[in-house]
Amino acid sequence: MIILSKILFFLSHHGFYAVLIFILFFGIIAFLTKKGWWLILILPFSIINGIGGQFINAWFLNKYGVEGTAIITSDVETNSTLNDQYIHDYEAIVKKQDGKYVDTFFSTTSAAIYPIENAIRIPRTEQEFPVKYIPGYEKNIVILYQQSNEGKQFKEYEKIRPINTARIKYQADPMNKDFVQEYINALEDYLKTYDNQEYKNKLEQLKKEQNSIK
Repeated sequence: MIILSKILFFLSHHGFYAVLIFILFFGIIAFLTKKGWWLILILPFSIINGIGGQFINAWFLNKYGVEGTAIITSDVETNSTLNDQYIHDYEAIVKKQDGKYVDTFFSTTSAAIYPIENAIRIPRTEQEFPVKYIPGYEKNIVILYQQSNEGKQFKEYEKIRPINTARIKYQADPMNKDFVQEYINALEDYLKTYDNQEYKNKLEQLKKEQNSIK
């Protein structure tokens, strides 16, 4: 597992050198076997690693790694961009099972984050957050963002956002049945996960109002 973790870390963090290795590896095989079609594999392997290397690494670490914590110690904005956003280079320390720390690094484009989704969310500097790693090579980590304090706050915010949207509609037209129902649905969805007495009271009020609307 340690060797595999080292390989995945290298491939996901050093895309350019990974391409050179693919060229060398398949070039040697093509030379030894006298079969040039091996060279065709260079392109797909390079593309797969470039697009999905960090996702494969994230899945592997979440599946086989052990839980620990890490702290980002440096966040530097680079001149490179991804989807019109500047790419950041990060340095961090990872707490090992013996309580000691080890240095690591990653960037916006190489960070392994789980659950895998179409978003890149990195915890703030100086705040401890949960990770997973393979003991013996703690340098390679997957960030468990949804389990971090920031992740939990963001998840709750995603539940509150439709409540605020529905509230504004309701306040503009309290007698609109659709707006009332939308507000009720948003509150009920939030209360399935979180406990909030104010929202509970509002939900009861809305249900009473709903029955009186013709």
